[in-house]
Amino acid sequence: MATFISFIPFFFLIISSTNATDIDIVTDFGAVGYSKTDVNKVFLAAWAAAYKSSKASIIHVPSKRFFLSPIEFQGPCNNSRITFILEGILVVPDYKEMTSSENWIMFNGVDGLSIIGGGYLDGGRTTLWTCKAAQNNDCPTGNASLAFYSSKDILVQNMRSINAKLFHMVVFSSQNVVILGVRIHALGDNSNTNGIYIQNSNNVRIFKTSIGTGDDCVSIGPNTENVLIRRLECGPGHGIRSDFKEVVMKNVQNPIVIDQNYCPQNKDCLNQNSGIQISGVTFTNIIGTSASQIAMFFNCSSTSPCKGIGMQDIKLTYNDQTAESFCKNVHGTVVGVVSPPSCL
Repeated sequence: MATFISFIPFFFLIISSTNATDIDIVTDFGAVGYSKTDVNKVFLAAWAAAYKSSKASIIHVPSKRFFLSPIEFQGPCNNSRITFILEGILVVPDYKEMTSSENWIMFNGVDGLSIIGGGYLDGGRTTLWTCKAAQNNDCPTGNASLAFYSSKDILVQNMRSINAKLFHMVVFSSQNVVILGVRIHALGDNSNTNGIYIQNSNNVRIFKTSIGTGDDCVSIGPNTENVLIRRLECGPGHGIRSDFKEVVMKNVQNPIVIDQNYCPQNKDCLNQNSGIQISGVTFTNIIGTSASQIAMFFNCSSTSPCKGIGMQDIKLTYNDQTAESFCKNVHGTVVGVVSPPSCL
């Protein structure tokens, strides 16, 4: 929680700065709302102005509907304080324009970015799924609506994302990311639409966020550390998913752990069950040494037990002895040789 608190003054400083460069995509760059005109070049021009400014910059997207084709905002910038105030709705003009792009809106190498406001990202997924329902082989696979690559000190607050084609949000190779009060929605009967995907990243915080998708609400990929999720509304969808493969542990406390009842320092604990169900987490080819006698620790919610936990080919030792496992409110399967013996 301390990490989250340390972010807040930084972002409030961006928003409240009286010396910021104010940029409005309509009044300053002539963006046309409620039309089929693509505002890609307008956004790039606004970004260039913010990018070059030595002062903190605020880019306003007013309460209108704008069509935006795939775009990449490239950093690093001359300043480390850029804020998008998103009050309008950004819409993909046509899913066919996304065939060569993995992301719709991408920030690459950007530090100190805030995206705030109650506006929408509309990925236009319904047209893509109409195409797929017709069994058309020319339909694109889909992409991420909003992606952060190699970026740090990011805040996404109170934004809404609907109708994503594959992922609503991707955090890749990034640090210190806060997702707060975001609402994500896709039709639950449209399979393989994911909420937030995190990979190769550190210190990602998701708070007070609502995710309803056809697949995973939050999925965590390899090389990811320090992910904290609190007060998440998840459903429909598959909950939180994570896969760990080919990991070498060296004197690690509880090398394999899922703890929904975790309370830092066991102080001021709420003593209430988590309403989030963790499912589809797999551990494959995990070897090494444990600093604690309990090498595999699963302590799940009594009201929403963990399910679909997979264990395959695991060998963990404790002081050159057989380690132990602990299981509470967890269900899963074991394949191959697993040591210490699984309690699933």
